[in-house]
Amino acid sequence: MKYKFMRDNNNIFHLNRMSEVLRVSRSGYYAWLKRPLSNRERHNAYLSDRIRSIYEQRKQVYGCLRITAELRDKGFSCSKNRVARLMRKQGITARTKKRFKVTTNSKHHLPIAPNLVEMQFNPEKINSIWTTDITYIATKEGWLYLSVILDLKSRAVISWDADRSIDENLVIRTLEKALRDRSPSSELILHSDRGSQYASHRLRQMLKENNIQQSMSSKGNCYDNAPVESFFSTLKRELVYRDNYKTREEAKQSLFEYIELFYNRQRRHSTLGYLSPLQFENLKKTPN
Repeated sequence: MKYKFMRDNNNIFHLNRMSEVLRVSRSGYYAWLKRPLSNRERHNAYLSDRIRSIYEQRKQVYGCLRITAELRDKGFSCSKNRVARLMRKQGITARTKKRFKVTTNSKHHLPIAPNLVEMQFNPEKINSIWTTDITYIATKEGWLYLSVILDLKSRAVISWDADRSIDENLVIRTLEKALRDRSPSSELILHSDRGSQYASHRLRQMLKENNIQQSMSSKGNCYDNAPVESFFSTLKRELVYRDNYKTREEAKQSLFEYIELFYNRQRRHSTLGYLSPLQFENLKKTPN
């Protein structure tokens, strides 16, 4: 409709110019503006406000699928196509990905564990397979190295640590936190790449003492540890690339807020039916 176009674009084009091009009168346009909105127009306006609110609350990282899931949880009946259309109208788009480069120091002569996971990323139980890796974050003080352990079933970050040094101590502290917080039962697998930190004698001894089977990715296959690499990609796109950290401590505080308050508790995960990791875990704990 011509009048609708004029209303939606009056902040871009001058009203007189639009009236001339569309061959309508300004008086007719003003009369149309005074008409009461239809029920659908009112609902679209309210829905647009909710979409904008969710988008801002979720750090501007949600696309139409996650926003649709959030709206449905709040009792709104709407399709993903309608949400996508209203998002486009407001110029709302999720932050796009940057290319993520996987780096692993596997040029060592330490023992390599067999691949027990073999890209089977949906185990039956929580705390049956953990996957781990290290990434780096730039600060004006220098690199900060982040070590994480994810539960492969819930995709929750169950433990993390960050330090200026990338060595076996970093991964050992991360594992110690996971064992303390989770107290896993037997038959647990820890899966990683072939990095020297994971092949170290101290880490292998720690796994043995806690009856944890060690698993490592196949040589040259970066997809063998895809879930944790995907987390790092998401973390960098949604947080790290949007900030310019002055100090390592500032970066650590930012990581705490993202991982503990947003990612684990709020961010909806597509592989979990658009539940957050801890929502998914709590649902699995609830008896049928």
